[in-house]
Amino acid sequence: MIIKNGNVFQEDGSFRKETLYIRNHRLTEAFEETSEEEVIDAEGLMVIPGLVDIHSHGAYGEDFSDGDPEGLKKILRYERQSGITSYCPTSMTLPKEQLKKIFKGIREAEKSGDGATVAGINMEGPFLDPVKKGAHVEEWITEPDADFVRELNEVSGGRIKLVTLAPNVSGAMEFIRKMQSEVQISLGHTAADYECASEAMALGAHHVTHLYNAMQPLAHREPGLIGAAADDPECMVELICDGYHIHPSVIRTTFKMFGPERVILISDSMRATGMKNGTYELGGQEVTVKDRKAVLKDGTLAGSATNLFGCMCKAIEFGVPVDQAIFAATRNPARSIGIYDRTGSVHTGKEADLLLVTENFELKRVI
Repeated sequence: MIIKNGNVFQEDGSFRKETLYIRNHRLTEAFEETSEEEVIDAEGLMVIPGLVDIHSHGAYGEDFSDGDPEGLKKILRYERQSGITSYCPTSMTLPKEQLKKIFKGIREAEKSGDGATVAGINMEGPFLDPVKKGAHVEEWITEPDADFVRELNEVSGGRIKLVTLAPNVSGAMEFIRKMQSEVQISLGHTAADYECASEAMALGAHHVTHLYNAMQPLAHREPGLIGAAADDPECMVELICDGYHIHPSVIRTTFKMFGPERVILISDSMRATGMKNGTYELGGQEVTVKDRKAVLKDGTLAGSATNLFGCMCKAIEFGVPVDQAIFAATRNPARSIGIYDRTGSVHTGKEADLLLVTENFELKRVI
């Protein structure tokens, strides 16, 4: 395949008009064109990397936590069609035996070749703080258990990339000591203060689950987890940019505070994403969705109903520079889970997960 005349996103965040050559789904040096070669004229279009969503529960009427491989295949197809080419299905807080069944089923779902690539599993529960449980069911929340995570990792074929942990619950610090070299530990769903969060980061937990949501706010005398994350130069932070979870001013401020290297845009999408307004289910609880806003009966936000491409576009709409928004939806999440060789830039040697988009960020084609 040859892509000509496209405005190609570069490693330094700029765009340059050039020709791309693809062999065996990998960007390569120029080769001799044959009559059978597919040639795409990308005149007037930007060429950017495929997006990487490391935190999403579901879409298109399906949820990873249903434990249905066919349902996950539908999610992966929807995600790829929406410009998300690498994807981490994310579990909710559920009974342990149910989680085992769900994680085991991912092997079957991966056999589908027409959807987003499964980049790993994001395990959001059940090691959370009940005080900040959000849309998770409190009765299924448990203390951190390294042996259980290892068991899940075994049944899933070693696919767990992220585990959310409340650092202020009993056994949390010991869990970090045991697991920080095996999975990426993400701090979240917690009322932890600055000192507790800083201790957890010093032990190796350098990731934060959906910054600002389900944690103490950043206050001038009590900076909490947010302040600790800002002070840890290794810490990457997830940001839901659907227009409901976080005010546009805070989105802009976060990119300034953490810099373009440390912010990861996520969707935190649930099964209503790509669907009509109505009533859906998330983690065993009823969720009402209207105009892409998903809430529990008590008004608590319950994930989003916006995919990552839509979240990236929102960030740009809110004033985040285009290059920073693209990096936050491609390079940064890819680096955070160790798959940067798959995506994050458009240059020779990388796998060719590419999007053709208009200057107004209308998605035209996924390659």
